[in-house]
Amino acid sequence: MQANVGNIDRIARAALGVILLVAAFTAGWGTAGTVIAAVVGLVMLGTSAMRFCPAYRLLGMNTCQVK
Repeated sequence: MQANVGNIDRIARAALGVILLVAAFTAGWGTAGTVIAAVVGLVMLGTSAMRFCPAYRLLGMNTCQVK
């Protein structure tokens, strides 16, 4: 897998992932809201850690700087 998530995008994904995970377990949204927020938060953290986003690949997007 070639990286397609740049540094700014990576930081934003990590921050949003943490915010969603914290909100999922503290907001009391009910079962469905909690599960959705937790899954989206985990996906954001995962794509941030791997520097690869499958959706970007499908859409032909790349936020990495080309060297």
